Amino acid sequence: MTLDRKYPVSVAQALHLGIRDAFGVPLIVLLASMTAFGSLARDSGLNIEIALISTLGIWALPGQIVFAELYAAGTEAMALILAVSLANARFLPMAMSILPLLRDEVGQTARLYLYAQLLSAQTWAYCHRVFPRLPSDARRFYFLAFALSILLISMASTALGYLLTDALPRPLALGLVLINPIFMLLLLADSRHRSVIFSLAAGVVIGPMMHLAAPNWGILLTGVLAGTMGFAMDRFLIERQSE
Repeated sequence: MTLDRKYPVSVAQALHLGIRDAFGVPLIVLLASMTAFGSLARDSGLNIEIALISTLGIWALPGQIVFAELYAAGTEAMALILAVSLANARFLPMAMSILPLLRDEVGQTARLYLYAQLLSAQTWAYCHRVFPRLPSDARRFYFLAFALSILLISMASTALGYLLTDALPRPLALGLVLINPIFMLLLLADSRHRSVIFSLAAGVVIGPMMHLAAPNWGILLTGVLAGTMGFAMDRFLIERQSE
């Protein structure tokens, strides 16, 4: 099934499309990166149950790596929770941009909390690419099919990596973790939104400088500055075109 324009889509078609997309390139990316996390979790002293719960509950690789590393260092629970929350702070604007597109009925807000928990960076990126071509009543079924599929893949991959730790050297595991952010970068680079392209270009330029200036805050500062610059440049061009 291809979607070149918006047209009526049945529930079954939306579910099939979500599952098909999840078991494409995301399957390969998550199999590599979450297998690596499973290996790192075992090296950090987590048992397999906690490793799986972290995938289900935190559901974001950067936050999960922070959790595993701080757990291995013996960090207190409150400090660990705060660090993981800060690592996942980027999901607030993601949720704010995607959840209104999933609201189907006035007053039906309870299920949005479930949708927010199921949201991941890959789900956010794929939904923003597909939703403009889907009718509003089919979007939540695509979202659920895609999100639950990649969550299942990630849980299985975490367990696989945990059990295969001895066969996966730590340097290789750390390298595999990078596949996920690289894939996200490629997805965003394919965006047709001018502000996203400007933000990516700005991030490439100022990222290394921010890392040298403030290693502990470089990524956060780069995200804030590059995103702001991309948005400002896009607004500037829009205003120029409207004159």
